Order: sequence, then structure tokens, then C-alpha cells
Amino acid sequence: MTTFTLGTGINVSHWLSQSENRGEVRAKQISKKDFDTIAEMGFEHVRLPIDEEQMYDEDLNRHEDAFELLEKAIEWTLGNNMNIVVDLHITRAHYFLTEHENTLFTDPAAQQHMIDMWKDLQKFLQRYPTDRLAYELLNEAIAPSHEALNDLESRLIAAIREKEPERFIVVGSNWQQSVVTMPYLQVPQNDKHLIISFHYYNPLFVTHYGAWWTPMKDYKDKVEYPGVFAPPASFYETLDSKIVNQFKSDEGLWNKDYLLKQIQPCIDKANELGVQLYCGEFGAYPYYIDKEPRLNWYKDICDIFKEQGIANAHWCYKGDFPIVNDDLQPNELPAILLGK
Repeated sequence: MTTFTLGTGINVSHWLSQSENRGEVRAKQISKKDFDTIAEMGFEHVRLPIDEEQMYDEDLNRHEDAFELLEKAIEWTLGNNMNIVVDLHITRAHYFLTEHENTLFTDPAAQQHMIDMWKDLQKFLQRYPTDRLAYELLNEAIAPSHEALNDLESRLIAAIREKEPERFIVVGSNWQQSVVTMPYLQVPQNDKHLIISFHYYNPLFVTHYGAWWTPMKDYKDKVEYPGVFAPPASFYETLDSKIVNQFKSDEGLWNKDYLLKQIQPCIDKANELGVQLYCGEFGAYPYYIDKEPRLNWYKDICDIFKEQGIANAHWCYKGDFPIVNDDLQPNELPAILLGK
């Protein structure tokens, strides 16, 4: 049986995904030197997010310049003896941010479009060895029901399996690959070339402290980790009720034992299915929180990954949760992520 080794990796984000850059600016944004740097630090794989609008027009005609960059990224990764996960991050019918209007799970035509897109991506990617490159079907799905997501993922897997029975495919559970929804994930039986993935950014009081795109931009209280989170009532006054409930679920004592308790359903599901478990994203926004609680959180989560044998990819390389400075020199994170 073919094996696919993930180990410890990094997301090369905001390049072929979540970016307005095109043309020469995009081409120069990430280079071979970046992939060489990632490999030199000791990372074993790259997760590469790509967006539909960067790769295709609305009729699924390829944007050849984007596919040239994708090809270079794969070659730079494999050439550095790292493996790669190609992650379909955002499509025209699905965005993982809840305020967007998603039609992927309500429009049969959008679902067929998704299947057709993956078939075309497969035509481009299938030349690469099955033990070096994996496909991730969809990032952080937000479906109206677990059944709707399970059904679409099963259809996508079946479409890929027509030509590649041994390609490793990464699948996640509903509601942004949450640890809470992992027990509801269903995949085709006896398919051992699947990797189940969760994302972990809990608690938001640590991981998104001061983050401008979240309610935490307005949070001013001091945060300690390990520690107890009990925000004042005034913090909740302007928040939507769903968001309030999310933050209230983060109240209380947080430490390594509690992180493991949250992740345990994912470990159980992987053991039940007999497949590899992968935390495809985790990280803590570094710009406003004190360094000590942030690094304490990193040390605990990385210890859990190592102790439980969970493959993982930090979000991200550059950008909002960087592991390098502007001169591409490592900051304090790579040593923690790699257990050095």
C-alpha cells in the first residue's frame, strides 16, 4: 500500500489564495528561495492553498499563468524533498467565512461544477507521485447539514477514484473543520488513502487576540495561558448571539489537558477509520498578545501533536501568522513547531 508522509508542515498562504496580486507582482511574491528556506528549517511538507478565481475563469478555462506558478511550487517542494498538499481553499460557490453567501450545498449545478473542477485539477496533478502529493477537497466547509457535506465529499472522492485509486485525499468535517463536528464526518468505507483533517484555533482569546478581522480586535483585557478566560459582560454587548455563544464556550480554564480533551474526538475518529489524522491549520496572531502566553500555547499544542502522532501544518509561512521575518530569517516559532 502506498504511504504518504506529512509530519510537520507549513501553509504557503496568501499567494495563489486570498490575494489580489496578479501578474509579475504575484510571480515575484513567492520564489524558490522561500521553499528552500522552508526546507532548510526542517519542515517536511507544504500545504498550498489555491482559489478557483485565481486558477480558472467561470467556464473552467485555466489561467495558465497561475498553473505555471502551481507547477513551480510543486517542483520547488518536491525538489527540496518535502511533500505537498494542494488545498482547494475558496471557490466561487463557497467561502469559509460565514458572512458570505454560499451556494455549493444548495445548487446542484454548483456541485457538478466543483466535481468538474477537481477532475481538471486531477488532469494537471496526477503526473506527480501518489506518495508525494495529496489533494485536499475543500477548505473549512460550511454546509447546512453534516449529511450535505458527507454526500458531496463522497461524490468528489468517487470522481477522483475513477482514475486514481491510491491518491491520498484530505477531507474535513463540517463547520470549518471543527473538532466539535468531527464525530459526524462520514467517508467511504475501507478507503485507506484518505487523511482526515481538523483545524485548531482554540481558544480565540489566545489565537486571535487583537485580530482585526474578528471580534477580538476590540478585546483589551490581559490574557494568560495557561489560564482562565472570563471576559466582562461589556465585551458581549455588541456581538451577534452566535458569536457570543462561541466565545462563551471558550470561557473557563485552558491548559494542555483541555486542549487534548478538545482534540480527542479527532483522534478517536482517525483510530476508528484507521487513517492518518492531520491538523491542516493552527496558529496564534502575534501582534498584540504578550509573547509568553502565545508561546506557551504553541508549546502545548505542538507537544500534543508530537505525543499523539498528529501530522500538522502551521498557518502560515509569511502573512498574518508568520514564522519568518522580512529577511526570511526564522523567528521564535520554527524551533517550537519542529520540537528543536
